[in-house]
Amino acid sequence: MPKVSSVIVPYAAYLRVYEPLAAFREPERGHWTRYARRADLPSYQDELRRSLADLLPTPPVPVPVHESGDAFVTEVDGVVRVCPWRTRLRGWQALGELAEDFPEPVLDALLPPVVRDQSTRDYERWRERNPDARPWIRTATWQVPINWFVLVSDEEREYDRGGAGPGSAPPVLRYRTPMVQARRRVARGLRALRQAMDEGPLIDGLVDVGRWLEEFHPRSLVELDYGGLVHTLPAGELEADHSAADVAEGIAALGQGDGAAAGEAYGRLVDRWRSVRDRRSAN
Repeated sequence: MPKVSSVIVPYAAYLRVYEPLAAFREPERGHWTRYARRADLPSYQDELRRSLADLLPTPPVPVPVHESGDAFVTEVDGVVRVCPWRTRLRGWQALGELAEDFPEPVLDALLPPVVRDQSTRDYERWRERNPDARPWIRTATWQVPINWFVLVSDEEREYDRGGAGPGSAPPVLRYRTPMVQARRRVARGLRALRQAMDEGPLIDGLVDVGRWLEEFHPRSLVELDYGGLVHTLPAGELEADHSAADVAEGIAALGQGDGAAAGEAYGRLVDRWRSVRDRRSAN
């Protein structure tokens, strides 16, 4: 494998589902049981570095040839839960979304059409054999989708400002919530939104993420992780970021018919994330 820089790779946020070992069938359950005992478990930075390594050859390899056997692992209240990377599946899905982010000439320069076409054919054949496959991780670049914040509450917010010196740990901002709570919040959010507005992107996004959550074990853990986005916000702004509270306040106001209060909460959210979106287009 080509050598990859040890520099932290920004700027993506993640929505992850950690399932208990009981959710997996054998032999996969045995694999994750043994894997969870490892002392050298990888981080999200390791996953990103490995993905970048595949883009260095000529022509690039946009999707791994083999599926990853790695996962993120956490233990809460004595229950071990794993979040498989499924890097190959997520690579195919991300490749399908590239056309929405780049004009065709730029896309052709990044990934030649012949490479994209071959990957598309590979994915179609794979889907025929694995029609029920779904990822445990969703990724968003340069933003955290509003509908993700619906799943969590401000009380579940975990912030670590990290170290101050070179080589120290980076900041961490994340939320973790039980699956049952996330599903309840989706249902409550949809009721409030549908009472206040017609169908729209926010409702569609919440329906989509709600359906995705239904695919997992009810004792799973849902994690919203700012990931590399912590590097796009000054420490003071990051520490003051309570976006989940703003989203909850806005939805509650809509449920009460208070459009003005909902607008104020939404305005705070837009102002906070405008600077992040502006950096996306800056050289």
